[in-house]
Amino acid sequence: MMRALVPARLRKAVRTWFDSRYISIADHRQDLKDALWEVQTLRREVKSLQTEVERLRKAAARPQERSQQGPVVDKARVDDTHRLAQETAKALDGVLQNEVLVWQAIDDLRARASAGERPCA
Repeated sequence: MMRALVPARLRKAVRTWFDSRYISIADHRQDLKDALWEVQTLRREVKSLQTEVERLRKAAARPQERSQQGPVVDKARVDDTHRLAQETAKALDGVLQNEVLVWQAIDDLRARASAGERPCA
C-alpha cells in the first residue's frame, strides 16, 4: 500500500462520503434492540399458541366426556390454531436466522476493526 499526502479538505470530504455510506454503531444497536424485542414478542405469542394447542388437543381427546359436560370443541378452531402456530414458528425461525446473520456481521466488523481494516458495504 502506498501512502501519499492528501489535503485536509479532500480527506474530510472522502471520510464524510464513506461515513454517509455506512450505518452508525448507534443505529446497529437500535436495530438489534428492535430485533430482540420482536423475538421476545414472537416467543410470547408462540408460547400462548402452544398453550392453546395443548388445551384444544386435550379437549379433542375427550369428545364423549365433553359432550355430556359442556360444548364440543370446534374442529375449525383447532385447525386454525394449529395453522397459526405453524406460521408463527416459521416466522420466528426466520427472525432467529436473521439475528444470527446480524451477529455474524458484527463479529466480522469487530475482527476487521481490530485488524485495522476499513469495513466494506
